[in-house]
Amino acid sequence: MVNRLELEIAWRYLRSRGRTRWLSFISLIAIGGIVVGVSALILIIGVMNGLQTDLREKILVGSPDFRVLVFGDDLKINGWRAVQAKVAKVDGVVAVAPFVLTQALAKARSDYTESVSISGIEPTDSSARHVTSIRSHAIMGDFSFNSSDGKRRGAVVGKLLAERLSAYPGKPGTRLTMITAAGLKPDAVLGMLIPRVAEFEVTGVFETGMYEYDNAYVFVDLQVAQEFAGLDSAVTGLEVATADRWAAPLVAERVSTDLGFPFHTVDWQEQNSSLFRALKLEKLGMGVILLLIILVAAFNIVSTLTMVVRDKTREIGILKAMGATEASIRRIFLIQGTVIGCVGTLAGTVLGGALGLLVDRYRLITLDPTVYFIDHLPVRLELGDTALMALLGFAVAALATLYPARQASRLYPIEAIRDE
Repeated sequence: MVNRLELEIAWRYLRSRGRTRWLSFISLIAIGGIVVGVSALILIIGVMNGLQTDLREKILVGSPDFRVLVFGDDLKINGWRAVQAKVAKVDGVVAVAPFVLTQALAKARSDYTESVSISGIEPTDSSARHVTSIRSHAIMGDFSFNSSDGKRRGAVVGKLLAERLSAYPGKPGTRLTMITAAGLKPDAVLGMLIPRVAEFEVTGVFETGMYEYDNAYVFVDLQVAQEFAGLDSAVTGLEVATADRWAAPLVAERVSTDLGFPFHTVDWQEQNSSLFRALKLEKLGMGVILLLIILVAAFNIVSTLTMVVRDKTREIGILKAMGATEASIRRIFLIQGTVIGCVGTLAGTVLGGALGLLVDRYRLITLDPTVYFIDHLPVRLELGDTALMALLGFAVAALATLYPARQASRLYPIEAIRDE
């Protein structure tokens, strides 16, 4: 049990008054090492969590929890309405919607041509429940696909793609000419493929913050996309939303089992598995590297307390000669190390949390979206991770005090008093 005398002696050694005043600076250095280590660890773990969360949310803006696709040469689902009804009955499924996905070349007012991904989805005013949130990201126009000719031949273009093509909605909107070879067979006379050409009216622009979508995607009405891709009444696949995003792989497995061959499912984690595996590995690697910083700070504490023991050898000898026990001497130095660990951990936690909030709120670190998919460095501070890092910092600091405390408690009184 710690008594008042031990607390006062420990506090006096921390302040290091008198001729060894410089030791107070060493104590501050020891505290500073813990502050730097803990704050860096919290900030970097927050950055890794932010990257995972931000990328996941941006990916799922235009992608569903999982997709139902089909094996085969044509890679299309005929009679999809019956399949949709069957999938909707699976436990955990909350919404199912058809989609068409194809590739094309697009140009607007100039001769500049861009390769784009055409996604056919149901319009905003459809009675069906929407699977993704892409429709809420329109910054100009909307996803109703209503064109001036009344035929729903509207197209909603990604912001970056719209900037390059100079394709914006107007009265009437800019005409977007798209060319594709999807679903074509060689001409019997010419013996070659004759590309299909279609004209769309730009009726909207969307922005998700995800470079892949904003840079290359064009959304059109489902039926128009079927016609453009040469699918007739078929679709590329079905998009499915689940009650719990993290349960999507389990629900997808149920759907795949119920439907059987030739159907198969691809969930959002599987579709982007390489990206998320890389982020997890990077998070682990950064955590190990930053843990080394805390270990360096721990060695700093060991050296600081060892120097205190060496400087206070005579005083320790006098205390033991006056009746202080080994346990009492040990507690004095354990208190010193614990105070250094507590102060350093608390200050590091506050500093790391404050820096994380500032970096995230004011977007202080910008990124190249063509490389990182996102335009700024996000930080997500999770209570569990922050508490774990703080506990880790304190534990390492506390363990670092054991050796110098033990050395101090084992000094012999007479030898200590004679020490020069």
